[in-house]
Amino acid sequence: MLSTSIVGLILLVVSTLAKDNLQLAYEWREIDFKYPNAEQRWSAIEKGTFKPANVLPFGMEIYRHRLFLTLPRWRDGVPATLAYLDLNDNSTNMPALTPFPSWEAHSLLEPEPELVSPFRIRADRCGRLWVLDSRIAGVLEQSKLYGTAQLLVYDLHNDNLLRRHILPESQVKQGSFFANLAVEDADCENTYAYAGDLGSPGLVVYSWRQHESWRVHHHYFHPDPMAGNFSINGIEFQWDDGLYGLALSKAETNGFSTLYFHPLCSTMEFSVNTSVLRNKTLATSMDIYREFKVLGSRGVNTQAGAEFLDQESGVLFYSLPNLNEVACWKTSNKEYNHNTQSRVFVSNDKLIFPSDIKVDQEHRLWVLSNQLQSYIYDELYPGSINFRIFKASVEEAIADTGCSSTRKIIPDIINRLDDILNTKTTSGAAAETISSLLILLVLSFVL
Repeated sequence: MLSTSIVGLILLVVSTLAKDNLQLAYEWREIDFKYPNAEQRWSAIEKGTFKPANVLPFGMEIYRHRLFLTLPRWRDGVPATLAYLDLNDNSTNMPALTPFPSWEAHSLLEPEPELVSPFRIRADRCGRLWVLDSRIAGVLEQSKLYGTAQLLVYDLHNDNLLRRHILPESQVKQGSFFANLAVEDADCENTYAYAGDLGSPGLVVYSWRQHESWRVHHHYFHPDPMAGNFSINGIEFQWDDGLYGLALSKAETNGFSTLYFHPLCSTMEFSVNTSVLRNKTLATSMDIYREFKVLGSRGVNTQAGAEFLDQESGVLFYSLPNLNEVACWKTSNKEYNHNTQSRVFVSNDKLIFPSDIKVDQEHRLWVLSNQLQSYIYDELYPGSINFRIFKASVEEAIADTGCSSTRKIIPDIINRLDDILNTKTTSGAAAETISSLLILLVLSFVL
């Protein structure tokens, strides 16, 4: 076991060198909306159509001056399930949200409601907002199904609905729950959307040009039964969610990309070329299993949630809910394992359950945390900050990590120091020797 003095000295040096790579942009105790007037807001609260404690931001997207948030109807009292804030308004870091595209679009009184309960959204390079709507309300209370999941595509130049694609019943299975989305938009007229089904693991591919979709099956989409345990800020639970994280690389010269993916209950990362997925005949055949690749494992306790690939740097960002951490991996690295991952940001106080990650057109990284584990299994306290959005330029976010092109040695030592210090297999004498060498190495970079 390491002596207290050595551990203290190491941590002192590390704390001097380490820095937070993300900065707080917005925070909320509870989400509020911009009602036409104060009377309508209070009326909604009195009627129970707006219950602030039940509104939780889950998905995020940034397009030009607007930051969009999905607010799934986990419980009753969510008046708008997709809304945005104006990035140009610097008057507060706790802004009220404006429903998108209108208040009327969120009414559940219509025979075919336009928006029911979307989880993920994606703005493409063509100025369109893709919305993956589960169409299931009250998941944590009394569930009500408004139909099979749907893809809605809006024109962000005027907020008009361009297209609505309701998934055919044959592509929705018992237990299906669509909660993640990736959009391949190198060609605006030949765009493809990929919708992940975590409940009944599968992937639905939608073609904008053909206006049709098909379902892809593969055993890599399924959860690992040994990776279903979660422990986040004192709350322990088990999940069995399948396909979750989806991220697309930059298109190659042939027009196709690499889709990186992982189940939520897994420590593994996988990939497949979109030439396979976009070929309906091949994608729905029994031969498809040969086309998928195993990249490797992130290590123990590294179940990953949302992920996003910055196409300019080739860096894959992803959230690690069990660790309250955002990490990265450079896709040019031929190895994918614990040692090739780097920590971007970690906080057991402020980054509790990082829910979504995006990189915008200005090459900025955005991260949303929402304390989902408390929302589901405990409660959120309105007197505390519950939701936060962090940001940084990609360059700043990966500075001094293994994902940076100007990589330094010392940051990787910092990133892995906790693993070295917490090892249970190192003898006392060996640990003391390792600690002394670490101190000398760290000090050699300081002095």
